[in-house]
Amino acid sequence: MLKVIPNILSVFRICLVPVFVIVYFIDTRDIKYYAIIVYLIAGLSDFLDGYIARKFDAQSKLGKFLDPLGDKLMTFVVLICITITNRIFLWAVLVFFVKEILMGIGGLVLHKKAHVELPPANFIGKASTFVFYAVCVALMLFRIPDHIAIILVAFAIGLALVALAVYIFSYAKIMKSRKKELSDSTVSAPSGDIGEIKCNQQSVQDADETLQ
Repeated sequence: MLKVIPNILSVFRICLVPVFVIVYFIDTRDIKYYAIIVYLIAGLSDFLDGYIARKFDAQSKLGKFLDPLGDKLMTFVVLICITITNRIFLWAVLVFFVKEILMGIGGLVLHKKAHVELPPANFIGKASTFVFYAVCVALMLFRIPDHIAIILVAFAIGLALVALAVYIFSYAKIMKSRKKELSDSTVSAPSGDIGEIKCNQQSVQDADETLQ
């Protein structure tokens, strides 16, 4: 039963995406109280599904797909809504989109080429997510002058870029380790296992192409 709860929370968070859009634009006030509440509920569900999955070993392949999907959808929608109402800047949205696309491509390559997954988010990644939530809530809750808003957004984007750099470092380290494992297995293979050696050599070549 516990294994299902994180997935239910992820689906719930995905369902909150259109709810956020509706309440954001229906509320004509400068301060989007209802949108903030929806956003905070989504953030709480994100925390709970991750905590339950780790605490009770309730992780699943479906959950690994639904959890980031809910996060990205909500994040993108919040950014677009705030941008439309001129509370955030287009360049910040573009930087965030590029960062997420690069991370997605890196994860896909790791899965296809190295047959491994990137380690869970570290402290910097979690701090980046928290700061982003806080900045978005602040922009919806307060009438922040443009120059202050630029500083807040730049800080959030800066942390996101640092998280991306850590991600790239982890990606390169995993690919290097995987390449070494494949090389070692090729060298230590019995002389009669010609087919296996050729297979390992092809895997090493694939890893080289990925690193390039």
